[in-house]
Amino acid sequence: MSKTQAVPEGCEGIIIHLVVDNAAKALDFYTRAFGAQEIYRAATPDGSKVMHAEFRIGKSVVYLADDFPEWCEGKSRTPKALGGSPLNIHQYVPDTDAAVARAKKAGATVTMEPEDMFWGDRYAKVTDPFGHEWAFATHLRDVTPEEMEKAAAEMFSGAGQGK
Repeated sequence: MSKTQAVPEGCEGIIIHLVVDNAAKALDFYTRAFGAQEIYRAATPDGSKVMHAEFRIGKSVVYLADDFPEWCEGKSRTPKALGGSPLNIHQYVPDTDAAVARAKKAGATVTMEPEDMFWGDRYAKVTDPFGHEWAFATHLRDVTPEEMEKAAAEMFSGAGQGK
């Protein structure tokens, strides 16, 4: 008899749980845009919505569900219903430009073109068709705390261009 694990294998860290309208379409988009691999999907008894789904991007597991305002005090929790999302989902990738191009081809909106940043990363952001913001970065160079402080001061003073 096997012992049940309190923390399932592969779920040791923090897991993002996204809420969207049309989770089935979102799963398809995340596969095309980010190379997601679907792990599990459970539909409502009538098959009209996804109650819970899990997918993997790289080594990270992400949970996904359709919006169920009837279970949340009548309030929708999708980024579109809320007028945006205060978080962004960040992923280091081997090639930021390629990641942005793939996401754009799949239907994401580029909100920040790839740019070499002062903290040593090539960085960009996209918004998926469901309202979630995703950031991609490729680490280009190590920056000392002193270099970072100086570059940040220049950027916030308006002297720098973010690099």
